[in-house]
Amino acid sequence: MVKTNPRLVKLVQDLKTKSRKEKVAIWRDVAKRLERSTRDYSEINVGQINQHALENETVLVPGKVLGSGVLDHPLAIVALDFSLSARDKITKIKGKCITIEQLMDENPSGKGVRIIQ
Repeated sequence: MVKTNPRLVKLVQDLKTKSRKEKVAIWRDVAKRLERSTRDYSEINVGQINQHALENETVLVPGKVLGSGVLDHPLAIVALDFSLSARDKITKIKGKCITIEQLMDENPSGKGVRIIQ
């Protein structure tokens, strides 16, 4: 299947390059998840993230974060995309909404990142 979204094509290429350069498996894993059909992308609600993540943890969602549920502790959430309500809930409690590209630049080794699907 050929991807037509130029941002996504570049992101997958960058993830694979970063994985080879840094010798880190997390970027390769995320790239493989993003190469799948868009129907298979994760759509996670902030309530689900709240249940599975600890305070001040960095959580990566290879898909979209949705705004249903309650988020009661600050997190750094990394995703391909965020709904407006999810972005509002995350920033309201002093959390961070980060793109996958930003995380690759800030944390090239991928240490301390939990993937939630």
